[in-house]
Amino acid sequence: MFLGIDCGTQGTKALLLDADNGEVLGQGSASHELNSGPNGRREQDTAQWIEAFQRATAAALAEAGVDGSRVLGIGVSGQQHGLVTLDGQGRVLRPAKLWCDTESADENRRLLDWLGGERGSLQRLGVVIAPGYTVSKLLWMKQQHPQLFERIAHILLPHDYLNYWLTGRCCSEYGDASGTGYFNVRARRWDIEILRHIDPSGRLVAALPELIKSDQPVGRLRPELVERLGLNPQAIVSSGGGDNMMGAIGTGNISPGAITMSLGTSGTLYAYSDEPSISPQPSVATFCSSSGGWLPLICTMNLTNANGAIRELLQLDLEQFNTLAAQAPIGAEGLTMLPFLNGERVPALPQATASLHGLTADNLTRANLCRAVVEGVTFGLRYGLDLLRESGIRSERIQLIGGGAKNPLWRQIVADVMDTPVICATHSEAAALGGAIQAAWCHTRQIDPEASLEALCQRCVSVDEATAVEPSASAFDAYERAYRRYRGLVAGLYS
Repeated sequence: MFLGIDCGTQGTKALLLDADNGEVLGQGSASHELNSGPNGRREQDTAQWIEAFQRATAAALAEAGVDGSRVLGIGVSGQQHGLVTLDGQGRVLRPAKLWCDTESADENRRLLDWLGGERGSLQRLGVVIAPGYTVSKLLWMKQQHPQLFERIAHILLPHDYLNYWLTGRCCSEYGDASGTGYFNVRARRWDIEILRHIDPSGRLVAALPELIKSDQPVGRLRPELVERLGLNPQAIVSSGGGDNMMGAIGTGNISPGAITMSLGTSGTLYAYSDEPSISPQPSVATFCSSSGGWLPLICTMNLTNANGAIRELLQLDLEQFNTLAAQAPIGAEGLTMLPFLNGERVPALPQATASLHGLTADNLTRANLCRAVVEGVTFGLRYGLDLLRESGIRSERIQLIGGGAKNPLWRQIVADVMDTPVICATHSEAAALGGAIQAAWCHTRQIDPEASLEALCQRCVSVDEATAVEPSASAFDAYERAYRRYRGLVAGLYS
């Protein structure tokens, strides 16, 4: 058996996989709390991740009804871009700043200017740094918490930190490292000059974790954790990776031609590439994959969080919300929502705010509000898909994962807005599944250096044909009008 862990914004999921037959034996989860503050602050206490890891793992083992001593490997997926800083004794210096934190937008702008703007950032790093990336969080910490900054001994991403907790070793792999803003995605190496620009003393460079390949192990469990977690003391901890990279493995998106769309707190859309074909579009991040290639990707900052905000405002449960959204017509009778509650990355508007447009006495209904937010967040993903298509990415079908993928109405809206068939993965927790598959790959490679990730994905990844949805030809024109209205509002307000 192999254990996959996905530490996300809202909680941690654990999944037990039998890699011989591809059967998921058990799953568990535990929630996190988000600490929000002014100016876009979004942080979490890393102790929550540890507690949630233990509770989710125990729940997965209990559901499977198996002994954890049979677990041969652990693969950790984590939310990208977050900053975890440790002192020389391995103690966390302050709460982790998350991917959705935009408090360092000014610092990002200054660093982008130093790089020579978007063009300079693309040429140097292969990506355009954004406020959510880790690098601006370091400059922010230097300016806002100078005494803590002076004590930094290790700079880690969220999944790196969990691997450190499990093994005592500070490592990072290429996929998750791609979203730091101090990593060259073409050459697969740290770019230390930007860290020297932030801190000429060299402290940040010395604090970087060791880079390892995606099929390499970080190590084995620390002895004190074996009994606490109820796991095999010989279980290896694989490199793990960012949630998008693990989600790609968990959907079999490890060769050209596939597109995965995640409908979670954020929205992501990505496709595999054999080459680092850097898009000229700043919003397309050509990250490294955790399977040996690259993963052109776009990410929106607002998705289920925006739907949830309207649900809470109107005091609706999920079923009531979906019923009302289905009652409203396409385009919500002219009501458009720009759902930028956390600012936005695609389009690149880190300090934008959410807004409603086109309100009249006739269309201000609960049904239209519910419809407008679902359409608004989906239009952001459509904009990202347009950028990927302009970069040459093609696919005959989009594979959906994440909590939102379970909603039949939303699946149909996605198919219609994208004008592309969609289907759900059998296991919507694709990042946790990807972590387990990668752990199996890493374990097998210790025995057979040529062991195939493709063979594992063929055995362990499947789609649910009952969820397949075709775009409706009759809906195309109405959605195009609504989408163009959305694009026009964004351009008019923020250009």
